[in-house]
Amino acid sequence: MSFSSLGLSAPLVRAVENQQYKEPYPIQKEAIPAMLQGKDILGLAQTGSGKTASYVLPILEMLQRKVPSGNRAVPVLVLVPTRELATQVGEVVRSFASELPRQVKSMAVFGGVSINPQMMKLHGTEILIATPGRLLDLVEHKAVQLSEVKVLVLDEADKMLSLGFKEEIEKIFSLLPQKRQNVLFSATLDEEVAFLVAEILHNPVKIRIEEEAVVPDLINQTAYQVTAERKGPFLRYLIKQSNMQQVLVFTSSIRTANNVVGKLVKNGIEAAAFHGDKSQGARTEALRQFKAGKLRVLVATDLASRGIDIKSLPHVINYELPRSPKDYVHRIGRTGRAEASGEAISLISPDEDHHFKVIQKKMGKQVPMSPTEDINLSGF
Repeated sequence: MSFSSLGLSAPLVRAVENQQYKEPYPIQKEAIPAMLQGKDILGLAQTGSGKTASYVLPILEMLQRKVPSGNRAVPVLVLVPTRELATQVGEVVRSFASELPRQVKSMAVFGGVSINPQMMKLHGTEILIATPGRLLDLVEHKAVQLSEVKVLVLDEADKMLSLGFKEEIEKIFSLLPQKRQNVLFSATLDEEVAFLVAEILHNPVKIRIEEEAVVPDLINQTAYQVTAERKGPFLRYLIKQSNMQQVLVFTSSIRTANNVVGKLVKNGIEAAAFHGDKSQGARTEALRQFKAGKLRVLVATDLASRGIDIKSLPHVINYELPRSPKDYVHRIGRTGRAEASGEAISLISPDEDHHFKVIQKKMGKQVPMSPTEDINLSGF
């Protein structure tokens, strides 16, 4: 099955191909046509199942058929639990919107940063990706209006509820129009999520995706305990001390990828970033140099990693862990291919320890962990 057969127009199909998607994921096969038909959706799927694209693509398709209002009333609202997910969804939207004949303005807003720049940029936004608390702050400041929302997406609804956003979510619902399309994704369907489903979804299309993580046998996995502030120096220490000549490093955000590249280059290690904010030409050139051995380190985000296919890549390093075991397996699967052995290294900070245990349990494989506090990183 192709993406064009799902009802997507040629520009979106081109954008999908640019991101190296060969065919739709199972959740995309079901969700995209249903969303284009205006149906509510209940998606039960783990992170890494392709769910973000399953709602972003039909939303972009639908917006191409509309004339933007150009005011502060947003037609599409995506609610997410964390700043990291808001940023990631924003990256997905921008990457898929790149080929569209009419540019769609999207914006990710979250707390922990100044609200004023967000307020100034909101005018004319068509897809607003927001954490609940910051969204209510913006509503209170009259920077955004929710009375004309046509599509509401709740991504990782179970996590939003577990983080204590139930009251904020209810308040947001009260500001929305009654007639709208609702899409809810959750990894689990516990009692609280079930209540939310009953409250907002009307005769939804139900999609349940369950996938197992399988790790290739030729990948040698190791991990290091390292504090967040020592990660940069330790990464450079690993690359130099082990004389790694071709290393693919994964980060969880574009900002971190750029920061890591800057520090590597400053310390004499040839490196380039590979992510959604780079043009297709820049990504192609960086990958060409990396494959040719002219670039020692390529620092990538998960979104861009689909375009990386190297037969004999010796080293993959997780500078930060991905959000799902499936993404972890996809990352380390860039090495240990074509019957060649490979090494996958993960740098685990204290706040990632529990998540790494979950990943190992899902893989059914224990990864040896080494301490690093006694390693002298001065000069790195």
